[in-house]
Amino acid sequence: MGKVVADISISLDGYVAARGADLEHGLGVDGEPIHGWVFAGHPVDSEILCRGLDETGAVVMGRRLFDFVDGPHGWTEELGYGAGNDQATGGPPVVVVTHSPPSSWRLGDRFSFATDICEAVGHARSAAGDKTVVVMGGADVVRQSVLLGLAEELRLHLSPCLVGAGTPLFRPGDQPAPRLRQTDVVVSPHATHLTYAVLN
Repeated sequence: MGKVVADISISLDGYVAARGADLEHGLGVDGEPIHGWVFAGHPVDSEILCRGLDETGAVVMGRRLFDFVDGPHGWTEELGYGAGNDQATGGPPVVVVTHSPPSSWRLGDRFSFATDICEAVGHARSAAGDKTVVVMGGADVVRQSVLLGLAEELRLHLSPCLVGAGTPLFRPGDQPAPRLRQTDVVVSPHATHLTYAVLN
């Protein structure tokens, strides 16, 4: 089986979204710079994106992120896993962590639902085969995957911005505190791409 990777963009002050995140503002009010590297078009960032997509066999996400990507401001044929394909059939399968699965959704049969992060990662590993399972957010499912030892690797895309407040990736008192070993650093003008092995 492939490895499980927690992968998320983050501001210099530790937030994955600015305050006011909702279906209209997926990254919070004025939180777009956190993902600025995705749209900058720099060759280094583009290589990170392409390599990540090529390696991905399945994706795990939380319900709040699902509600955004499935909504009117979410994934399209130009944006999201499988961009450039019909989103109903293109891209890897996605497992959503939720206790309340929706009765219908816009993005097609590639989405399934699980009641907790452990079940979601298990389903995603079965679907991914030898490819990577990417836990892509939001903050809660990424944090759980690391703290519970489900993720073998943590990839942070550190954007050169400060948002002041919002949704932190890790919180004071998170236990057990993960032990990490840095294994790779890739730098562009728009982000520092950090890779850590999760040791616990």
